[in-house]
Amino acid sequence: MTHTRTARPDQAFDTLLEAARRIAQSIAAEQADDVDTKARFPKETMQALRDASLLSAAVPRHLGGAGCGLLELNQLCSTLAHGCGSSAMVLAMHYIQLACVVRHTGARPALEDFLRQLVERQWLLASITSEVGTFGDTRSSICAVERQGDRFVLDKDATTGSYCAHADAIAVTCRRDADAAASDQLLVLVRREDARLTQTTTWDTLGMRGTCSPGFRLESSGPIEHVLPQPYADISAQTMVPYAHTLWSSLWWGIASDAVRRAGQFVRAQARKTPGVTPPAATRLAEVTVQLQTMKQHWQSVAEAFDALPDTPAGREELSGIPWGLRLNNLKIASSEAAPQIVHRALQIVGILGYKNDSPFSLGRHYRDVLSASLMVSNERIASKNASMLLVLKDMP
Repeated sequence: MTHTRTARPDQAFDTLLEAARRIAQSIAAEQADDVDTKARFPKETMQALRDASLLSAAVPRHLGGAGCGLLELNQLCSTLAHGCGSSAMVLAMHYIQLACVVRHTGARPALEDFLRQLVERQWLLASITSEVGTFGDTRSSICAVERQGDRFVLDKDATTGSYCAHADAIAVTCRRDADAAASDQLLVLVRREDARLTQTTTWDTLGMRGTCSPGFRLESSGPIEHVLPQPYADISAQTMVPYAHTLWSSLWWGIASDAVRRAGQFVRAQARKTPGVTPPAATRLAEVTVQLQTMKQHWQSVAEAFDALPDTPAGREELSGIPWGLRLNNLKIASSEAAPQIVHRALQIVGILGYKNDSPFSLGRHYRDVLSASLMVSNERIASKNASMLLVLKDMP
């Protein structure tokens, strides 16, 4: 079953975006340092997102959601990232999993009922795509789903479980059955009440500390209708990767943008001390805004192109092709490399006040958060895949 975005008043999205701005400024930003210091889940921000119905933004209108497209979701995540990178990452990961369910329900009433309940209760979706023994390859699984009548049984030993202890449901990758190849995967929606989670590792990281994503051993059983019908290979190419690489890029831009904003405040404070004289740092500020604008235009253009694709078998097949694969991979690599560079340049503008953690111009959290960007699906692994695709692509994209 395909879902076509329904026409709706622009005010609906404007309301969500204004709520995201308010939450970013009044809640996420205020709690960000405490979330970072204690490596705790940003519960205040998540509750505010629930109260504003932001968690159902990607659900189609005919199921009760706002029906937001990818570009609009990018705007929501980038806006929240100005206040707290960890909070924005949780929201982005939630939207990624939600989009996988929305776009690949296969007309299953149980999955559509789940989406209606998500709208009503503002459930948070987490993910388990990593696994002990696959060495970071999310397109390979060791565990397999077992069918027992109208129920499934699925156990998995994950190296990372994205904020699973705080979620209402978890999207889990696995092999189709015990005889399937490692790459023959499915995506299973596991409700929290159907799962037992045992934490196996800690989450004491350099940045993105509030995402609370240690390793877990999952034991679960649920209704067979919650096994998504389409192969995960299609879900990954047509939804998971496009949403992940654009949403991540937008939130990394949001973090970098807030760093440049702080650098701008610093430069303007300098200018006020010497009226009529342009501070030397103002030129460096002008230079870094060029890089910031270029980064934004990149993720915006990819999201716009995705939204413009017809949600038909032909449109989805195009997403599975090499040109789109390269375009998305290049966006991820470029954005994950640009964000740390921009924050570093902002730090050079601010100087020691940006280096101090107790300064209003502090950029330590921003710096540490964006350093995770190249590691979330290793750039080296992505570049290797690009190299393989380029060997068979006759015309450069």
